[in-house]
Amino acid sequence: MSETPEDHTDRPVIRLKPKANARAIRHGAPWVYDNELVTDRRTKKIAAGSIATLEDAGREVIGTVAVTPGSRIFARILDRAPDVQIDSAWFEQKLQAALDHRTRLYDKPFYRLVHAEADGLPGVIIDRFGDAAVIQPNAAWAETHLDLLTNALAKITGVTTILKNASGRARQLEGLDAENTVLLGDVPEAPIHVSMNGATYLADLTGGQKTGLFYDQRPNHAFAANLSKDARVLDVFSHVGGFSLAALASGASSALAVDGSAPALALAEGGAKAMGASDRFATRQGDAFDELAALNEEGAQFDVVICDPPAFAPSKRSLETGLRAYERVARLAATLVAPGGYLGLCSCSHAATIEKFRNASIRGIGRAGCSSQLIHTGFAGADHPMHPQLAESGYLKSIFFRILP
Repeated sequence: MSETPEDHTDRPVIRLKPKANARAIRHGAPWVYDNELVTDRRTKKIAAGSIATLEDAGREVIGTVAVTPGSRIFARILDRAPDVQIDSAWFEQKLQAALDHRTRLYDKPFYRLVHAEADGLPGVIIDRFGDAAVIQPNAAWAETHLDLLTNALAKITGVTTILKNASGRARQLEGLDAENTVLLGDVPEAPIHVSMNGATYLADLTGGQKTGLFYDQRPNHAFAANLSKDARVLDVFSHVGGFSLAALASGASSALAVDGSAPALALAEGGAKAMGASDRFATRQGDAFDELAALNEEGAQFDVVICDPPAFAPSKRSLETGLRAYERVARLAATLVAPGGYLGLCSCSHAATIEKFRNASIRGIGRAGCSSQLIHTGFAGADHPMHPQLAESGYLKSIFFRILP
């Protein structure tokens, strides 16, 4: 990790091939792939995480980039200026811009503060939990400059605890370690209480999945909650009770959370207790597909069923398998919805477009022998902005159906 900024006068230079689409990069495309660049022994020896100058085939400077020679994404655009210094002031400006947006959205400091490329910090995820923040530095340049980023984050936001979460496939692709560490302050002694949509969630910042809580579903939780007054609700792949606790906060008569993780369900139970809703809340631990099948065998019926699985299609290679899994989820879930009830299906697979995901879900509902209306399509909250030229940043899709009587 670097505590001091690099000297831009000593930067290596990388150059696009003549057939590379320099115009797209100039117009905002944030990534440069290895097959778009002139690579030789010199460029391949550039240390991962280095800052470099990107030129087009005619040697005209395009901007400042971060380089990972061993990755398919060889370079990430950091700044359009060729001589910008990646120092404390640069990080502070990026973080202040991100903070200004979130404070307009939310009256309390619980949100995704930085959403990677869309906030001008490629590969960097920062989730804020009041006075604590969790950083996922998923690109080599962010790991190299982690001290500068940490110091700037503390200065701009005033957080007193900063943790590094090193989980995730992206770090492996960048050749980075998987070691979680404390960057500032002390590890929280207990899960943090987070209020969203009237519900209370418990976020485990050290032992939970990813950063501890998924803020991206906040608007979709709210939509489902609006359907849930006096309803029997089933929340499958529930994690810490995202949809079920929001439904209880909106007056659901009961909610059942299903997940494979006992620790996640324990956190969900803790959230329900904190809300005073334990008497209306139950959990089932097990494989979601097995539990959906078991509930069908039991003849269970619910007024609202939500399924929010992990990414079944994290890459194009896994797309067809993933779409079949989404279809299967829809088929098993649809028959659990009481006539006139609602079915919400979610995908966080960027490789599955909204059209492909919707079509797979519709096939599954049809195979279940159900007729439906598509009533709503939702996406991630505004604290998860989408980079207009990076489809991967708009990964989350949520579609809601009414199952006709």
